[in-house]
Amino acid sequence: MTEPLHVAFEVRCVSDHAFEVWTTRIATWWPADHSVSGNPETIVLEPRVGGRMYERSPDGTEHDWGEITLWEPPRGFAYRWHLGRDRGAATDVQIRFEELGPTTTRIVIEHYGWDHLGVGAENWRDRNRVGWETLLPHFRTAIERGAI
Repeated sequence: MTEPLHVAFEVRCVSDHAFEVWTTRIATWWPADHSVSGNPETIVLEPRVGGRMYERSPDGTEHDWGEITLWEPPRGFAYRWHLGRDRGAATDVQIRFEELGPTTTRIVIEHYGWDHLGVGAENWRDRNRVGWETLLPHFRTAIERGAI
């Protein structure tokens, strides 16, 4: 069995703000090199169960990334994730926002569902671990500068 990825870190803001920056302001901090096109005009996370996660390129082409499976603002959300892959090769991501105090939120990410990818499951998990490590500093920077 391929173990889930677990990532946890803290940011200096209330959970409502961290949730909003991650979801409704995703296009302000998500790096272009973590996209299908490499040059998205925008990134959209539709705020509801069944909502899409996708990028739109400058020519209007949309590339699906996933589908929202849980929507509980500001506590968390979850989605099926298949950026750059077929929907049948989706994994699952759950992100929780835990308010620790008036100025601190702990963000807990669990990324799982690798086994149905077959022989390459461990490799995909390792690639996604690196993906999270390079993505999260962009989110932290957005929180620090107010995600304007």
